[in-house]
Amino acid sequence: MTEPLIPPLASSVSVPPSVPGDFWALLPCAGTGSRAVPVASPAGAPGLPKQYQPVAGQPLVLHTLAAFAGVARLRGTLVAVAPGDHFLEAYPGPFHFVVDCGGPTRAETVLGGLGALLERGASERDWVLVHDAARCLVTPEQIDALIDACAHDGVGGLLAHKLADTLKTASAGPGGVRVVSTVDRADKWLAQTPQMFRIGPLRKALEHVGAIVTDEASAMEAMGLHPRLVPGSALNIKVTYPEDFAFAQAVLAQRGHGATLERFGSARGPAGAAPGKIF
Repeated sequence: MTEPLIPPLASSVSVPPSVPGDFWALLPCAGTGSRAVPVASPAGAPGLPKQYQPVAGQPLVLHTLAAFAGVARLRGTLVAVAPGDHFLEAYPGPFHFVVDCGGPTRAETVLGGLGALLERGASERDWVLVHDAARCLVTPEQIDALIDACAHDGVGGLLAHKLADTLKTASAGPGGVRVVSTVDRADKWLAQTPQMFRIGPLRKALEHVGAIVTDEASAMEAMGLHPRLVPGSALNIKVTYPEDFAFAQAVLAQRGHGATLERFGSARGPAGAAPGKIF
């Protein structure tokens, strides 16, 4: 058995399940998404990060924010952007707030966002749902299902999708990329977001692991913890490649994307206020 790349801390960072806590959302939104839309693509806007590319008539991230705005239990949604990023100033609303605390990596952006939440009155025992800004097809029902499954868990968890396809390992050589073996998929899951953990333990985990992890669950695993897997949806993809935009466009068109229009309107400008939200 190989040793983990990052040794877990000896002390536990979990919080007893009986401890209550509020719920917050955090969207890392500081990446450039250079793979998303080639400059030559007529559907894309050259120079814009993928989270701001138009999908179904609105910037992609607005569809993501509309889904979180439909979750009544959230105290607020923090969008962590890079310093100097003013794109979302044109789309104000009472459902989210923007902080320029983004860093060069996802882990550093999330760490900056956690600090910003604490500065706004969140507690280290509160829950945070970290979600990819580019997963614009998530639904309020899926977010609520994650909260229901993890609110009384000692660690937390994440949305994930059971692997359906046959999984291969490969090697590259003079004859091209070829199959080495077939991997048993019985216990394999595709990690999605949101990923839900207590603010304090997640912050400690990210500080311990550093910038190398690509999701929050990996940081918690490095602490010797085992996040809960909550079944998500095959539709909850991370929009990355040009064909993903076409897929997202089709799904949102089928749904009518009414939630996004309701939250943000058909043009730039503030949406109506939502009672009970605290920011």
